[in-house]
Amino acid sequence: MTNKKRITIKDIANVLKISPAAVSKALHDDSRISKETKLAVKKVAKELNYQPNLLASALRKGKSNLVGVIVPKTNSNFFSSVIQHIEEVLNKEGYHIIITQSNESYKKECDNIDTLLFTQVDGIIASMANETIDLSYYEKIKSKGIPLILFDRGENNLNVDYIGIDDYRSSHIIVEHLVEQGCQRIAHIGGYKHTRIFNNRIRGYVDALKKHKLPLNKELLIESNLTLQDGRKKMKQLLELKKRPDAVYAAGDYAALGALQVLQENHINIPNDIALVGFGNEPFTALVTPTITSIEQHSSEIGKQAATIFLEYAVKGNFVKQTLNKTILDAALIVRDSSNIKNS
Repeated sequence: MTNKKRITIKDIANVLKISPAAVSKALHDDSRISKETKLAVKKVAKELNYQPNLLASALRKGKSNLVGVIVPKTNSNFFSSVIQHIEEVLNKEGYHIIITQSNESYKKECDNIDTLLFTQVDGIIASMANETIDLSYYEKIKSKGIPLILFDRGENNLNVDYIGIDDYRSSHIIVEHLVEQGCQRIAHIGGYKHTRIFNNRIRGYVDALKKHKLPLNKELLIESNLTLQDGRKKMKQLLELKKRPDAVYAAGDYAALGALQVLQENHINIPNDIALVGFGNEPFTALVTPTITSIEQHSSEIGKQAATIFLEYAVKGNFVKQTLNKTILDAALIVRDSSNIKNS
C-alpha cells in the first residue's frame, strides 16, 4: 500500500491558479483577500481534504495554542476530572490539550515529554509517575523556557508551580477519625515514599500515631503502587500477621477496593472487625457495599487552578524562569460505612 500524499496549500494554489501566499491568506481570513477568493479556496480545501500542518504553523508563529497534560492514568476519576477542568478553562481561551498517560512508568513519562516538546506545546501540566525519581526530563522542560505546572504529585526541587491537597494533614485526619472509632492497631498501605505526596501521607500517619500514643509497627506500614491488585496482595499480607490490624488506611481508593474484596472473601466484618479508609473519593467508593470512607481531593479546583496558572504565564510571554509557588487545598474526609464503627 502506498502512502497517501499530504495535501498542501500549493496543491490548492495549483487548482485555482493563484499563489500559495494567497491561499494561506484566504485560509486565515486575511482582509486583503476578496470574499469570492476565500470561498473558492475553502471549497477546494474541503474537496481535497486539506489538513493544516499545525506543527509547521507553530514553528512559524512560535506558538501552538497546545498544552500537554501528563497523568499517571486516565481511568481514575480524580485524573479524568482534573483533565476535564483543565480543558474547560483552556478551551475558553483558545487553547487545546494533548493528553498523555505514563501508566506509572518513568520511561513512558520521558517518552511523553519528548513527544510534547516535539509537538511544540506552549506549556505542560503534569502529575508524576510512581517510578519517577530522576527529574532530569522535567528539568529539560524548564530549560526550554516552557511553563511547567505540577499537580497532585510533584517535587519541590524543581521550583515550579504546584497545586494539591495537604497530604500530611489528610493522614492526621484519617488516623484521628479511626482513633475516635476505637481503633488501636492501624495499618497503612501507602505509596512509595520517594514520591513527595506519599512520603507526606506516610509522615502524617506516623506522626498521628505518635500524637495518640499508639505504637508504630513496621509490619503495619507497607509501600506499594496502590493498584487494586496491590490492595488485595497487601491486605492478604496483613491478614497473615499473628496480630491483625483493627483498621487499614490505604493511600488510594483502588488499593482500598482491593483490600475490601479480600476482607469480604475472608468473611471479616467491616468496620467492626477491621475498619477501612481510602484516599481520592473515587465514585465507586459511594457505590460498593459497604461504602468506603475516603479523602476528597478537590479535582475540579486543582484542574481549574492549574489551567489558570498556565494562562498567567502565557499572558506574560517571554517565559524564562519559574519559582516554587505552592497552592495547598484543605483535605476533607467523607465518612462512610467502612469506618463508621459507632453507627454500624
